[in-house]
Amino acid sequence: MTKPKIGLALGSGGARGWSLIGVIRALEERGIVPDYVSGCSMGALVGAAYVGGRLDELEDWALSITHRKMATLMDVNLLSGGLIEAKQVVKFLNKLGMPELIEDQATPFVAIASDMRSGREIWLKDGPIVDAVRASIALPGIISPVRYKDRWLLDGGLTNPLPVSAVRALGADIVIAVNPEAKKYSVVWEPPKETVNETWQSIKTALPLSVRAAFEAVGGKTAEIKGPNYFDVIATSIDVLVDQVRRSRLIGDPPHVMLDVNLRNFTILEFYNAKEAIAEGRACVERASDTLDAAIANA
Repeated sequence: MTKPKIGLALGSGGARGWSLIGVIRALEERGIVPDYVSGCSMGALVGAAYVGGRLDELEDWALSITHRKMATLMDVNLLSGGLIEAKQVVKFLNKLGMPELIEDQATPFVAIASDMRSGREIWLKDGPIVDAVRASIALPGIISPVRYKDRWLLDGGLTNPLPVSAVRALGADIVIAVNPEAKKYSVVWEPPKETVNETWQSIKTALPLSVRAAFEAVGGKTAEIKGPNYFDVIATSIDVLVDQVRRSRLIGDPPHVMLDVNLRNFTILEFYNAKEAIAEGRACVERASDTLDAAIANA
């Protein structure tokens, strides 16, 4: 009997995407190794590191993140089309030792991005793997769009935040999808504490003086702010948009197994909380163990 081909679709979720590392670890421990992988936004980053043999290095880095380390990646340039130009992110990906070309990997991989001109999703399944990841993570309002093969590309979460269709098209018999943004509650944003979020205060302090003024201009200058600041508005807007797109796409193209990661009150910008996210990724696999076993047994 022919062994069924397994496709793993890794969804978007910003910092919640660190949970995907825990999911992959837990699946491997159960003997579930995907034959195809697709990823969107943070799912593209984790997926590329996985198929490229650099997941250990990415996990080590994620667990070591501090506010100050995050600040070193924030090359603020308000003229780039986003708050962050992300040249430092590209340098980080190269230092991580990511492989050069997508098509050279043993496991077929697709990164999802969105074309600014047409509004359509773009499947990046060949060419430089770092460029594909950079395009897929171009979060509107935060990370600038990128020019890739004569197109300006944005975050794939705008068009296909959980790319089930991509691994199915590659030939998967069973599709396991991971949604890092499956909150147990419907709360998208809650009023902040009396002071501005200390995360962004820490990052602002770590920024060079030459860009601190620009950061304050979009992030807020005082500790008097009681309503949502720039980052709250952007993060919440993206959450709402992506959730609607995801629901619509999954109605017509559901996976065989959905792994829901529940990280309540964990924002898309909390990259320094990787330990918590990875642990929840493992936990969601355990919660779905019976469903996983049944899907594979019945394929």
